[in-house]
Amino acid sequence: MIIKILGTGCANCQKAKALAASVVAELGLDAVVEEVTDIPAIMSYGVMSTPGIVIDEKLVGYGGVPTREQMIQLLQQAGA
Repeated sequence: MIIKILGTGCANCQKAKALAASVVAELGLDAVVEEVTDIPAIMSYGVMSTPGIVIDEKLVGYGGVPTREQMIQLLQQAGA
């Protein structure tokens, strides 16, 4: 599983990346968390407000940092 956090490196983007990494470790998932900061790449996903969260190339959320429970749910729905 590849999890991409889309954003320019702002505080919320960093929080989303840390949360994703924490939940991946907590659930023992075989996943990689990547940060995408390239504006054209971010826009290619249709994201206009960051952070965006992409799991296996599917946009699953954007515009805010999910709660721990929401992140767990996103990863489980993605097939974790």
